Amino acid sequence: MGIKNFFKNAFGDMKKNAKAQHEVDKANFAAAKAESRATWEEAKMSPAARQDLMQKERDAQIKAANERTAAAEARINNAKNGK
Repeated sequence: MGIKNFFKNAFGDMKKNAKAQHEVDKANFAAAKAESRATWEEAKMSPAARQDLMQKERDAQIKAANERTAAAEARINNAKNGK
């Protein structure tokens, strides 16, 4: 392989990587923009609506914690029974 091909391949790889990174950056920017908009919309909510949203989030967290507890208890029982 000559030096010319080496640089041709190297710059080609850099171009592909730059395009791929640009796509990642665009996706991250769009996500940050959407999150910012969601935060703004939540800030404009009435206090009662905000309380309802917070309660739903707490309920979801409690449900997830209960599921984790049940899974851990199942693992404990399996370990005790030698399975």
